[in-house]
Amino acid sequence: MKLKQFAILSCLVLTQISLANETFTSLYNGNDLSGWTVKVHGHPTGDNFAGTFKAQGDRIVVDYTDYPRFNNRFAHLYTNKTYQNFHLILEYRFLSGFMSDAPSYAKLNSGVMFVSQSPESMPPQQNWPVSVEMQFLADDPANPGRTTGNMCSPGTDVVYNNKLFTEHCLRSSYPAVPAGKWVKAELIVKDGVVKQIINGQTVLEYKNPTINIGKLIKGYNASLFKNKQSQRLTRGHIALQSEGHPIEFRNIMIAEL
Repeated sequence: MKLKQFAILSCLVLTQISLANETFTSLYNGNDLSGWTVKVHGHPTGDNFAGTFKAQGDRIVVDYTDYPRFNNRFAHLYTNKTYQNFHLILEYRFLSGFMSDAPSYAKLNSGVMFVSQSPESMPPQQNWPVSVEMQFLADDPANPGRTTGNMCSPGTDVVYNNKLFTEHCLRSSYPAVPAGKWVKAELIVKDGVVKQIINGQTVLEYKNPTINIGKLIKGYNASLFKNKQSQRLTRGHIALQSEGHPIEFRNIMIAEL
């Protein structure tokens, strides 16, 4: 199916389409954030502080218009449903308006988390969920050489090239796209194998996300992860990220495999 056709179907808010023998369901109803739960760092689960996440027509927008300042309010919008084997498709584009007090690494930076713990299991002061992230970056002339479709691993490790990869992020092979341009991202998770795709090109493959207790940072409820070192993460929530730079998401579709 061509991208133009796909966008038209999304605007009509169809709940299901078939693509390459997979049945995709929209994760966004085109009206509100039903089916999703917000968690903002420093705030209780469900508090969508200052309208961080907004439903605007055919897209979900990360917006800081009503923020007095960022104040490390990293946030995520979680699916209420959990997923194990799936094919996720979405489009994203970065807007202008980076929060000046956000960390410099957050500029033109966002992503989608998966195999994630639930927002209800996170204390207010936990900023990222234990999960794996398909990271989205936009091109930044002040920071040349960026790639998008990277992997980052808050509280987790993965196996890459048949070796345990314990660093926080793994670069993809796809150059970051300038802000303002729509980028199509796909994430396929099947039986522990993860494939990340940008604009139709496979940019990264790895497998078997596991918990790494040593990478848990301040704010986590440690009792939830006691004696779970190296436990595989096979099912969890999917979450859109807010890190201090405005971004839009549209055509958010998933097929369970």
